[in-house]
Amino acid sequence: MTFRDFLSTEACRIRSVYLLRLESAILFGLVASLSMAPLISQVSAPSALSAEIVFGLLGATGLWFCAKGFKDQRSYGRAPAVLANLIALGVSYYMISGSLLIVGIPLLILATITLVSSALGYSE
Repeated sequence: MTFRDFLSTEACRIRSVYLLRLESAILFGLVASLSMAPLISQVSAPSALSAEIVFGLLGATGLWFCAKGFKDQRSYGRAPAVLANLIALGVSYYMISGSLLIVGIPLLILATITLVSSALGYSE
């Protein structure tokens, strides 16, 4: 497999499906752990926790539908996938600059690969 084959539209589309589903599963896992927080410890800002859970669910659902769009070879998943991963790049920069390298670096790698795959994974 050459580098050109690695960046082919079909390979990027297939890779995007799996990576977007992975990102969605990670977000669903984070939402599940946030949902358990009130049972385990004292929550000082319940409205903020509720907002994080709602936005996490919306984001995870959106990424799952983006993956469905790539799987069905439709264009409706491309722009939201690119935008979500651009946001993830900003979040990873914030985490890395805050010395949270164990989370920031994997997020940077995952977001970069998914961004490139999503951008190149659909042709008109």
